[in-house]
Amino acid sequence: MNTRLRIALLTVAAATLVSACGTGAPEPDTMPATVVDSLPPGAVELTSTPSQRGDDSCNPTASLRPGALPSPGAMPAGSTMAEIVANGRLRVGVNQDMLLFGFRNPTTGEIEGFDTDIAHEMARALFGDPNRVDLVPIASAERVPVLKDKKVDMVVHTFSATCERRRDIEFSSTYFVSNQRILATKGSGIRTSADLTGKRVCGVFLTTTLEPVFRIPNRPTVIGMANWLDCLVALQQGQVDAVSTDEPILAGLAAQDPNLEIVGEAMAEDAYAIGIQKEDTDFVRFVNGVLDRMRADGTWNRIYAARMSVLGTPPGPPPARYLD
Repeated sequence: MNTRLRIALLTVAAATLVSACGTGAPEPDTMPATVVDSLPPGAVELTSTPSQRGDDSCNPTASLRPGALPSPGAMPAGSTMAEIVANGRLRVGVNQDMLLFGFRNPTTGEIEGFDTDIAHEMARALFGDPNRVDLVPIASAERVPVLKDKKVDMVVHTFSATCERRRDIEFSSTYFVSNQRILATKGSGIRTSADLTGKRVCGVFLTTTLEPVFRIPNRPTVIGMANWLDCLVALQQGQVDAVSTDEPILAGLAAQDPNLEIVGEAMAEDAYAIGIQKEDTDFVRFVNGVLDRMRADGTWNRIYAARMSVLGTPPGPPPARYLD
C-alpha cells in the first residue's frame, strides 16, 4: 500500500470515529433487564387442599398381622402372591426423581433408592430373585389410582398411611417415619414456618404435607406442582420462596444445591407404608412378614446406611403396629 493511500484511509477512519462520538450518534440497542416470575407449566396456585389425612379413627399406621412366610416361589395356591409369581414379575409403583428414595441413576439408567431397595426385597421374598421386579415410575398423585386400576401390585413411594387413603386401598405396617420441615435458600431470612407469611411455598399435588402449610396462620401462597424436582427448580429460579415436605425428601433436594438449607420446626409427622390393593389382604400380611424379617435381620439398617447416610446414624426401623 502506498503512502498517499494509507494517509487517505486513516483520514476517513478518524472522521468516522469523530462522527460516532458526537451527540448525534445513535445509542446501541440494549435489552431491558427483566425478572422472570412465571411458574413452570403445570404449576397451579392452590386455594384449598383435598384432605389426604382424614381423622385417625381408623388407626392408620396399624396393619394386618403377618403369618408365617412361605418359601420363595412356593406361594399358597389361589393366593395373591401365587398370582404374582405366575405372572413372573412384581409390579411396583415408585418415584424416579426423588434423590434418596427413588431416582434414576444417570450412569446406569436404573431407578435406585431406599424405596426401590424395599421393592427388590419384596421380589426376593416372592421369587428368590430381587431383580424380578418391574419398577413403574408414577407421580405422587397417581399412587392411589394405579392401585385401584390394578396397574401395579404395590406402591413403594414415600406413601403416608392415612384414614382418607384407606377408604380406597390398604397399607402395610410402617417402614419409615419422618417430620415435615422447610427448604429455603441460605440467607433468605426464612427460619420457621411463621416466616412463610407473604411467601410462596411449593408442594406436590395430593400429598399430606400440603395440609400443614395451609394451617399456618396468615398462610403463604401455596404453589402445587407434579413432583419435588419441579419444586427444586422453581426454588432455584426464585419462582417460589420455599419448599415444605418431609425432611428426608428435603435432604435429597438440598444435596443437589449447596445454596439451600433445611430450616424450621417439625410441622407434622408422616409414616410411610406400602400401598396395596384393598382386597389383597393376604398380600398385606405377606408384605408385613417381609418387613418384620427386614427389621429383625438387619436388612432395614443396611439399606438405610447405604441410601440415607446424609441423614446421619440410622435410627433403627420403626416398630410395627398391628390391628389384630
